[in-house]
Amino acid sequence: MSQIQLTIAERKVHRADAHHLSPVVMIGNGGLTPAVIKEADAALNAHGLIKIRVLGDDRALREAMYLELADKLSAAPIQHIGKLFVLWRPQPEKTKTVDEDRMAGPRDFKVLKYSSRGGQRPEVKTLRVLGNQRLTSGGQVKRAKVKQKSVKKRNQGA
Repeated sequence: MSQIQLTIAERKVHRADAHHLSPVVMIGNGGLTPAVIKEADAALNAHGLIKIRVLGDDRALREAMYLELADKLSAAPIQHIGKLFVLWRPQPEKTKTVDEDRMAGPRDFKVLKYSSRGGQRPEVKTLRVLGNQRLTSGGQVKRAKVKQKSVKKRNQGA
């Protein structure tokens, strides 16, 4: 796996986006353990742009960790300031699974029923409308109409 190479302008944009972020991964005195790499990978999958804090004091070791982490995670190194690393990797496309059995759930509506006498408060009713129903302007619940095929389309299918 190799690092992603970015232009200076792209790196500048990612640096600006990372400014307000807090570190999501901490590297302790144990260095780059498999657990740290796994957590950084999960954070990159979830966020795309992350900050990592290193607790060690050796600058050369931190620089080596930074480059090794970017290489192992196939991420682009954006910035290394002091004990903070910023890494970026494009987020994978999320596939949305469609459930064929899923139906629209019930919805609750509040309906005002006005009195025929003018001086009384309107009555508030809560109506539950199911997925195959609709609410009329008069506040009644009706079943959704079944779409009828035209004569021409019915004859084509037969």
